[in-house]
Amino acid sequence: MIVEFEAAFPEHLDELVRIRIAAMRESLKRIGRFDSDRARERFASGFNPEYTRFINFGGVRVGFAVVKPEADRLKLDHLYIEPEYQGRGIGGKVLKTIFSTADQQGLPISVTALRDSDSNTFYQKHGFKLQDETEWDINYIRMPKTQ
Repeated sequence: MIVEFEAAFPEHLDELVRIRIAAMRESLKRIGRFDSDRARERFASGFNPEYTRFINFGGVRVGFAVVKPEADRLKLDHLYIEPEYQGRGIGGKVLKTIFSTADQQGLPISVTALRDSDSNTFYQKHGFKLQDETEWDINYIRMPKTQ
């Protein structure tokens, strides 16, 4: 399975928002918080193309990831896979690439998942540990592996 990354640019905002909404729709509906306008506003307010990469599988854009550097860690700010491509190991391949970068830099990776989202199981399965919780979210961290 070959997963490739492609740079995102400001003109891709609408496509990125569409992917985000498609990927999160069911989780947000489950907790009664689905609002496509709010989803767009929240993503657009923090959108930085410099840290955004499309995820391509078989020559098709199937998702995107946003990894932002912080003072003492990398923040996996977004990782979304189109629903019809979920469950194929694509997200795991993406994490493997992100982990490799973090490990080389000796940095932990933090990620936040919506409470009651299937992404919680995904992140835990891939080695993220619970850090803390808020009303709507669960925060995780993955410490770097030593070489």
